[in-house]
Order: sequence, then C-alpha cells, then structure tokens
Amino acid sequence: MNRRGPFRIGERVQLTDERGKISTITLAAGGEYHSHRGYFKHDELIGAPEGTVIENSEGLKIQTMRPLYRDFVLSMPRGAAVVYPKDAGQIVTMADIFPGARVIEAGVGSGALSISLLRAIGDFGHLRSFERREEFAEIARGNVETMFGGPHPAWEITLGDLAETLGEVEEPASVDRAVLDMLAPWECIDAVATALAPGGVIICYVATVTQLSRTAEALRADGRFTEPESHETMVRGWHVEGLAVRPDHRMVAHTGFLITARRLADGAVRLAPKRRASKTEFSQEDMNAWSPAALGERNVSDRKLRRAAKDALNLAEKSAISTEAAHESE
Repeated sequence: MNRRGPFRIGERVQLTDERGKISTITLAAGGEYHSHRGYFKHDELIGAPEGTVIENSEGLKIQTMRPLYRDFVLSMPRGAAVVYPKDAGQIVTMADIFPGARVIEAGVGSGALSISLLRAIGDFGHLRSFERREEFAEIARGNVETMFGGPHPAWEITLGDLAETLGEVEEPASVDRAVLDMLAPWECIDAVATALAPGGVIICYVATVTQLSRTAEALRADGRFTEPESHETMVRGWHVEGLAVRPDHRMVAHTGFLITARRLADGAVRLAPKRRASKTEFSQEDMNAWSPAALGERNVSDRKLRRAAKDALNLAEKSAISTEAAHESE
C-alpha cells in the first residue's frame, strides 16, 4: 500500500462527506462514484494529493484520504470476526513484538492481526500463521497483500492445526513469540512451550470468561510458564465541541480477553502466589462442550467465504498494480 504521494490507479481511498459518512473506493481510470447525493469521476482524484477536498455533481464536499490501518481492518473483506485495532495494539505491546522477531500465530481469520504483527516485525522477522481452513487463508492472503501492495517477505501461512504441525516446521526453542487467537488455545500449550525460547512470550486472545479460566489453568498446569496475567481493554471516545465536552454515548467495550505468560528455562519452577485450593476442576464433559456454537459464534456459510476470498484477492491484485505503477514512476 502506498503511504504518500499523489493518488494512483488501483489505490483504496477513504471518502468522508460533510455529514461524516465514510465510504471506501478503489480508484480506476474512467470510474465513477455514485451516491444518492450526486457523483464524481475517479479521474478527479487520480494524480491529486492526499487530503484533497472535492465537490461532487450536487456540490457536496468530500474529503479524501488513504485508509489508516484501523480503517482498512474494519472495512476489508472478511470470513471471520477480526481482531479490533484496540486489541491488536495491546497484543503487539504486551507481547513485545519487536523488529526481526520470529513469531507464530494460530487462527489467521481474515488477516487483521497478521497485518499488525507483520508491521511490527518488519521485513527481516518471520511470521508463521497457522490456519485450518483454506478459505480463511485465502481471504487473509488477499487482505495482507492489499495492505502491503503484494506478498510480505516475512509471512508464511501453514495450513493445518498448530498443535499437530508446529513441531514439523519449527525447531524447539526457536520461536520468540506465540499469538493464539483460537477457540481452545489450551490445546496448543504443549506445542508452543516446546517451540518457544526461554523468555519467550505467549499471548492468547479469547472471547469468554470460561475460555480465559481454562487457558490460565492450562498454562499453570504445564509448569513451563510464569504465572499468567489477564486483562481486557475498553475504548471510550469523547465528544469535544466548545463547552460541550462529555463521553460519547457509544463505546467499544468488551471484544476479548488477553492472557500472557513467559517461557521459563527448562527445569525452572514457576513462582506462583499462594492461594486456596480450588474445589472445581474441568471434567471431560466440560472439555467436550467447547464448540463455536456453544460460545455464541455464528456459522459462516461457504458461499460467503468464497465471496470474501474473491473480493480480498481482487483488492490485492489492484493494490499490486498500484504499487508497481508507483515504482515505475520513481
């Protein structure tokens, strides 16, 4: 994705009208953008600087900008729910995702978190994303290539279950960070503990309190991690206009919990706070109850997945054309 310079053919442009309504278009030679309040031609924007304000056929003023990461993530084609920017930012910070890091990710979804991780590790790191469904992998690949204007040199997708395939593709103690955004992260604790280097960080993103509790107990039971820490982040915007300064009526409240722990050296004993013994344990019946439907996740139809994958790959192709044109102009 181009970050500066004039708008080019194939670029995504975010439009904001006088009422604050936001739309996103992909610039095409000879293209037009129509709404119930008029239209304008794409050619008016191609070659214009970012931040241009134009008037459409009805005199409506429209502000034009390149989408930011948060804008792109919330509007990109998707097959699964995305990790919100507020959580992605926390993951990058709390897991200390650094330039050059070797990271594994489970549950690539639509690629939102992958984009954030790739931006953090840079071209010389390595991100291996595990995804069990090929349709999700295709959607994520299209979105990532749209964001970066082509394939990212540090990214690799592995189809399959992390718990079963991680040991086949990563050497023991070779990974710096592990990010698990999946239904049952506790199933991958053993494989991740083997792959993580001493001092490495595991961070899990889960939606419900029951998942949070199960993951924490699994980390403790494994014995190779520090005492897990759990938290959630809420974002509340403010209305600031003259003397009318107050919190917004709406906010981005609960989206998920984050739980982190660090890999101990082999043979080290976890330092855990003393607490009363719990009278409750997870039975086999509890374990069998974990399913997407039980946790309130909506089933995504194959038709919707195919459509999202097609849209994502089309956007990636247009972005690659725009990036290639930018290099030729330089």
